[in-house]
Amino acid sequence: RARGVESASVQFAGTVMKRAFRSALAVVVIALLAAALWWFSRPKPIAVSVKAIDRGLVEASIANTRAGTIEACQRTKLSPILGGRIEILAVKEGDQVKKGQLLMKLWNDDQKAQQTLAASQVELARRRVAEACVVAGNAVREAERVAGLRKQNFVSVSREDQARTEADAKIAACETAKADVRQAEARLAATRVEQGRTVLYAPFDGTVAKIVGEIGEYSTPSPPGVPTPPAIDLIDVSCLYVKAPMDEVDAPRIQVGQAARITLDAFAKKPFPAKVKRVAPYVSAVEKQARTVEVEVDFDDPAAIKGLLVGYSADVEIVLDVRDQVLRVPTAALLEGGRALVMGNDGLLEERKLKTGIANWEYTEVLEGLQLGEKVVTSLEKEGVKAGIKARLAESADEKK
Repeated sequence: RARGVESASVQFAGTVMKRAFRSALAVVVIALLAAALWWFSRPKPIAVSVKAIDRGLVEASIANTRAGTIEACQRTKLSPILGGRIEILAVKEGDQVKKGQLLMKLWNDDQKAQQTLAASQVELARRRVAEACVVAGNAVREAERVAGLRKQNFVSVSREDQARTEADAKIAACETAKADVRQAEARLAATRVEQGRTVLYAPFDGTVAKIVGEIGEYSTPSPPGVPTPPAIDLIDVSCLYVKAPMDEVDAPRIQVGQAARITLDAFAKKPFPAKVKRVAPYVSAVEKQARTVEVEVDFDDPAAIKGLLVGYSADVEIVLDVRDQVLRVPTAALLEGGRALVMGNDGLLEERKLKTGIANWEYTEVLEGLQLGEKVVTSLEKEGVKAGIKARLAESADEKK
């Protein structure tokens, strides 16, 4: 009986141990599964792009609010003062012309006839002057002879007075005839002026950009305020500049002579050095657009730019201040309120509050809050990028986006 009790005790102890082992094994398996689940479900570090803080050049600058335009220093849109049929078209589009060169002439035979008539009237008036002045000279001499005879008492006083009166009248007739000549000459000059209303001459050396009309067609004047296309558009391409609108808020900081840069889409955004030439003395208010101030900017070396055309779109960046060898951060890496995300050596992102100086669209000067060599996150637009998360450096181009 004692052996039976001992055997039962051993069996019971074995059963308990087996159950304990199984429970422990289950706990271990559950722990391993939980660890594996945590491991595979843990948040992975986000791939971010960073830029190491360095020293370099920072400029404070402003840019135009809308695209500027290449303009010519001299450009005129010519139209005859009078309307008429085009008789002579002396140039073609693209021609280079000199100052004073004939560009266009309207039919004006009627005015030429008036000029011929006026010229003949001038000639007639001159002949009448000759006639009247000869008569006046003869009357003066006759009056002198009568005066001599009066001294000798050969003629009466009344005869002397009559001779003098006749001489004065003839002299007045001579002067009247001379006035008639001047009047006829003025009439002739007026006919020449009228003919000038039908002729266009180049007011300066330039290039014919556009011609509206052909020989035989009717050309009409284009008075101010009337949307009539001009007959000839003449441009002086030897002198070009950029006119660009600047926000009214920036206008007080713009001064004539400030350094600037001009970029053009047609020249692959290559910057060309320039200087501010003029700041408009008024604000332009365009409907549904911000109020702006027109600024004119000259190229420093226009001869270095080949193929520049009037009308090209252009952007202007005006440099307000320059500081070299200062700590700088990419402007794109700044959050609202002058904050930035810094990536530590452990990959943890930390938010920093910065004190900044001058800035432009590319770099911002750092006065406090960052040290040389620290890495700031530039891919702020990526989803999930914020302070306190783990991050890693982006390697592929896709990760850097």
